Formats: sequence, C-alpha cells, structure tokens
Amino acid sequence: MRWVYVAAAIALYIQMLVFPNPAIDTAELPMVELVVQDSGVANAVSGIIFRNRLYDTIFEVVVFTIAIMGVRFLLADEQPSCTIYQFDDAPSIVLARLGATIAALVSIELAIRGHLSPGGGFAAGVAGGTAIGLVAITSSSQWMEAIYKRWRAATLEKVSVLIFIVIAVLSLMGLELPTGELGTLVSGGWIPLLNILVALKVALGAWATILVFIRHRGLL
Repeated sequence: MRWVYVAAAIALYIQMLVFPNPAIDTAELPMVELVVQDSGVANAVSGIIFRNRLYDTIFEVVVFTIAIMGVRFLLADEQPSCTIYQFDDAPSIVLARLGATIAALVSIELAIRGHLSPGGGFAAGVAGGTAIGLVAITSSSQWMEAIYKRWRAATLEKVSVLIFIVIAVLSLMGLELPTGELGTLVSGGWIPLLNILVALKVALGAWATILVFIRHRGLL
C-alpha cells in the first residue's frame, strides 16, 4: 500500500502548485462580509464550511464514513440480541413518532435552506438521524431493516459520499457554478447541493448505525 500513500502525497503537492488559489483584497471589508461575498450565500458559516475550509469538510465526511464502517466491523462477529427494547405504551409511541415527524421536517428545511439561515448539511443529517432513531424505538426492527433494504439506503449512502467528493474536488479546482442572487434559494454555486449530500450521508449513516446496535445490542 505504500505506493498509494506516495501517489496521494504527490497528487497533493501537484494540487498546491497547479490549482488556483484566488486572493481577495481584505483591506476594506469585515471578514464575515468577505466570506458572504466570496461564497455567494447569506449564511457565512455554510460559506466557510463548504468553501473556505472545504478540505476539512471533505475529511470530516470521510472520517464519519470510516466510523460507520468501524461500527459494522466491530459488531459483525457478535450474536444478534434476543431481546429488543422498545417503547410499548401508547403515549410514548405517539410522542416519539410526533417528535420523529418534527425532526424529519426540520431536517429537510435545514438541508434545503441551510445556506440561507442557521443550519446546514451536518445539522440536517443529525435531525434526520434523530427522526430515524425515534421511529426505530417504536417500530419493529424487521420492518426497519426491510425499509432500509428496499430503499437501497446503503448504496445511496455510498453514492452520496462519492458525489460529494467529486463536487468538492471540482470546487477546489476552481470549477464553480454561478452564485446566483444573494439570499435566494438557488444561490451559492455548489454549496446548496453539498449541504443536501452531507445531510443525506449523515442521516443514512445514522440509520445504518442504529440498525446495527438494535440488532446486536437490543437497544440504541
């Protein structure tokens, strides 16, 4: 595997030498306004995450992916739990599913409008994972497994990571979409799409982890 690491190091140095590194005159504008101007999104935090520190964000997504793989690997040899602990009283089930509905709606809102208001892909993914967890503790584990397989969630999770990395590399190479009008839904170039991909990845990864822990430990 040494040649893989050597090739990656060489590619990194070539990137630093070849790819553009645009400079911005910072003498007149405050930093937040500079980030908004550079990224084209009203939420400066999204601009920083998906543009100014995109390298960090790429590896955060990769680390999260490796963590999900690690959970599956570490629990693969354990016997499935014979007892599944879930809510069985009607008030708790109703409240949990109501909370899941609210969390799912918040997740969609944060993913779609995260570049305009507080929120973004990671927050949206956490909200989506929370919704899935609340459904999991009030529903049959077999039903949850069947839904996961029917929607090909595992494949969709991997595809979302690959698309995210491809778009991030294109952005780092200087290939940008039009930023659009500041403050509108279609603005910020790649950033809205990156938000949605991260939200999808985090939510589906949380779903996979929840299923593994329920199967092998009987609870979350």
